[in-house]
Amino acid sequence: MNYYIVIPSHNEEKLISLTLQSLVEQTVLPSKVVVVNDNSTDKTAEVVLAFAKENPFISLVEKKSSAIHLPGSKVIQAFQKGFETLDDNYDLIVKIDADLIFPNNYFETIIQHFKSDNSIGMVGGFCYIEKNGEWILENLTDKDHIRGALKAYRKETFKQIGGLKPQMGWDTVDELLCKFYNWKVVTDASLKVKHLKPTGANYNKTARYKQGEAFYTLGYGFIITAIASAKLAMMKKKPLLFLDYIKGFWKAKSAKTPIMVTKEQAKFIRNYRLKKMKEKLF
Repeated sequence: MNYYIVIPSHNEEKLISLTLQSLVEQTVLPSKVVVVNDNSTDKTAEVVLAFAKENPFISLVEKKSSAIHLPGSKVIQAFQKGFETLDDNYDLIVKIDADLIFPNNYFETIIQHFKSDNSIGMVGGFCYIEKNGEWILENLTDKDHIRGALKAYRKETFKQIGGLKPQMGWDTVDELLCKFYNWKVVTDASLKVKHLKPTGANYNKTARYKQGEAFYTLGYGFIITAIASAKLAMMKKKPLLFLDYIKGFWKAKSAKTPIMVTKEQAKFIRNYRLKKMKEKLF
C-alpha cells in the first residue's frame, strides 16, 4: 500500500525538521510528502527544501492566506492546496501537522491495520505532550477518536466522505461520515506520537465561539451540543468555555450558517451521539 502525506505548515521552522526527520526514518517510506508553506514569515520553506534535496519524495507548495489562525478552515484550505498537486496513485491519504514526531514503525503499523480489514476507513495513533519532562497522553478526546493532527484515510473512504471540509469540526464530521457509510475507524494505543505544540496554542480570541458553531454545523441540535460543550469545557479544565460554546451555537443558528451534512446524515449523527452518550452513562 502506498501512502501520500500532506502537511499544512505556518511558521514551523523550529519543529518541521523533526517531523520530516521522523518521516524519512519510517520503516515503510511515504511515496510522496507535500509540505504546504502557508504564508510563513520564517525559514520553513528553506528547511523543507533542504530535506527535499536529500529525499526526492518530499516537495514544497507555497500558499498565501491571511495570517489569522482560525481553527479548521485555514489548515484544511492549506491541505486542499497540497492535495491538488498530487496524482491519484495512492492507497492512503494522510494529513498531519508540522509539529509531530512519529515512531519509526508508525506508518508500517497503520498499513497493517488497513490491510487487515477492507472495511477500515481511517486509522490513527495517539498524541502525547511533554509535561515536566514526561510524555503524557494529550487527553482532549475519547479513545476511539483520531486527532486532527494525524489522520490517515483509505482512498475510497476519503472520496466517499467528500474529502475534508474547510471549517471547524472537519476532524469530527469525517469520522461521523465514515460511520454513516459503514467504514470502521481504528485507533492504535501502541502508536505514541510526540505532539510538540499542544492543541489550540495559537488560536485567536474569535476562535472561542467556533466550537459551538462547529457543533451546530455538525447537525448536533441543542441538547447534544449542551452535553458535548459541558464535557469539552471540563476536559479543558475551563468551565466557562461552556458559555462560549453555547453562545457560538446560537450565533450560528441565528445566522443560518450552512450545515456540513445532509438532513439524513444529521439525523444519523444525532442518533449515533445519543447512543454513545447512553453507553457511557449506563
